[in-house]
Amino acid sequence: MKLLVLDGNSIINRAYYGIKLLTTQSGLYTNAIYGFLIMMNKIMEEETPDGVAIAFDLKAPTFRHKVYDGYKATRKGMPPELAQQMSILKELLRDLGYTLVECEGYEADDILGTLAETCRQTGNRCILATGDRDSLQLVGGDVTVRLATTKFGQPQATMYDEEKIKEEYGVTPLQLIDIKALMGDSSDNIPGVAGIGQKGASDLIGKYGSIRYIYDHLDELDLKPAMRKKLTEGKDSAFLSYDLGKIYTEAPIDRELSHYAIGPVDREKAGALMAKLELFKLMEKMGLIGEAASESSAAAEAGISVVHCTDLPAFLKELQEKKTCSFLCDFSQTGEIIQMAFAMGDHVELVSPNTEFLTALFTDKELAWATHDSKPVYKALDQLGIFPTVCRMDTMLAGYLLNPSASDYTMERLCALYGVPSVMVSVPEEDADCAAFLQSAAVLPSLVEAMEREITANGQESLLQTMELPLALVLARMENIGFGVDGQAIDDYGKELQREIDRLQQEIYTAAGREFNINSPKQLGQVLFEELHLPAGKKTKSGYSTNAEVLEGLRYDHPIVAHILEYRTVAKLKSTYCDGLQKEIAADGRIHSNFNQTETRTGRISSTEPNLQNIPVRSEMGREIRRAFIAPEGCVLVDA
Repeated sequence: MKLLVLDGNSIINRAYYGIKLLTTQSGLYTNAIYGFLIMMNKIMEEETPDGVAIAFDLKAPTFRHKVYDGYKATRKGMPPELAQQMSILKELLRDLGYTLVECEGYEADDILGTLAETCRQTGNRCILATGDRDSLQLVGGDVTVRLATTKFGQPQATMYDEEKIKEEYGVTPLQLIDIKALMGDSSDNIPGVAGIGQKGASDLIGKYGSIRYIYDHLDELDLKPAMRKKLTEGKDSAFLSYDLGKIYTEAPIDRELSHYAIGPVDREKAGALMAKLELFKLMEKMGLIGEAASESSAAAEAGISVVHCTDLPAFLKELQEKKTCSFLCDFSQTGEIIQMAFAMGDHVELVSPNTEFLTALFTDKELAWATHDSKPVYKALDQLGIFPTVCRMDTMLAGYLLNPSASDYTMERLCALYGVPSVMVSVPEEDADCAAFLQSAAVLPSLVEAMEREITANGQESLLQTMELPLALVLARMENIGFGVDGQAIDDYGKELQREIDRLQQEIYTAAGREFNINSPKQLGQVLFEELHLPAGKKTKSGYSTNAEVLEGLRYDHPIVAHILEYRTVAKLKSTYCDGLQKEIAADGRIHSNFNQTETRTGRISSTEPNLQNIPVRSEMGREIRRAFIAPEGCVLVDA
């Protein structure tokens, strides 16, 4: 058997101090839990153990405290932000099927020592995962230590066996205890022998083997008088320190190794807890997305069927009688609605809509509809000349209002976050390619209810109903209308900029005394710092840094620098705006940007593909680009 024993306290401390504080929208701290799981998952992937034990300290005093009042007396208490995460992490680890080991009167180190010794005696392999070098004394036989360290700011793991310890420390694993007995340990407040540091302790143990031998032969050893005096006066402290520093290998814990086999994951509990902690990326990696519901619904147990609608007027009448519906849309590449999946309780109705059906559905003021991401629905309807009613709920927009700083608002994530149970959809073979679409449609009504409750509890009904939901319709129409541009003016200005680029290029070549690739940081660095001998700033792995900050600092050191800065400005204007905008002009001669309603934490709209909020305005050259945006005859562009 291969047993992995994790030093829980050591690993969670490394995680807490190694990752900046993270919180959920409800204020729960999560950085230590997140870091712990990342590290543990990596260890599990690389070591593939048969069993896992995770050791933790308890608050109660240990036998070491009873022997020496000063043991760990100088340590600060656990930060409250970390303490809050400890009990949650333990609960989550149990849900994930791991065995936690705690033992009153003993430390996590002693649990590692006891399980290591058990493996050694029974011929089983043992890997101790920790960030604490104290555990190196346990190495030997089939026991190795996986030590978490940091090198050049990057986390790494080093495997220690007896050979590695001999190579690094010049002693055996057990002799590390003797070294510590002489030098002490300030982090644990172990006194050691006053006046003897790490080098002196290592030299003594390397030469004489142990503190027992040193003190048994103290008068015979070839020692300087000062060292003999220190050892004589520190004898009691040395043996006390040895006892404090030695890891106990007989702690009263379960030593039956088969009991540490990884158990089944309680997917429901683990999923719900990780959703509460908003660890969605980890949930996805660990295959726990969709497991966050507190209990399965009747629909999940019974299964939901898929029905293809064959009578659009009859189905429309059914919806109008219900006065409410929830659906998802499937769109073509050009934005038309090609399929709609309606959640109908015991089944999902798959509809291929025509214009007549869409007009009747979306202009019925008595019919309240809900979906996830309403803007593309509005865009498709607007292209058909249908002016729709505003939806009663858009779960994506509701998710944004509830947590504007989330990284995404997918249905999967929202269901996990708000405890919406997954449902079983019996998907026919002919619909297998849209199974995920049907599954999402089936769960939508439950998500709508959950989001409505959250929005009401948060006092955001008015904001959602009077601002965000109608705004989605406005943005959809804006995207369809687009911006008028003078393509010829952009093309002409691009040619003008190219002439300026060519002129600046020649100025740079003249100043440098030769031609080179101005856009190559490596070649530019050689010209500036090796040939023109300008003072070099930062040097990267690939050569000298030639970023804007470095060049601005050299602007007045040589005429070439001002030319390079101007060259970069003009070249960016041409490539980003002249060349870039030309590609974005549609067949109607207009640019159709996307306006994102859920991107910014502040509630502002953002623009992408292209970003029309980023058209330059501060320079005369930039303002020329703006002049290419035009209004139709009889209209005027207004900036408000």
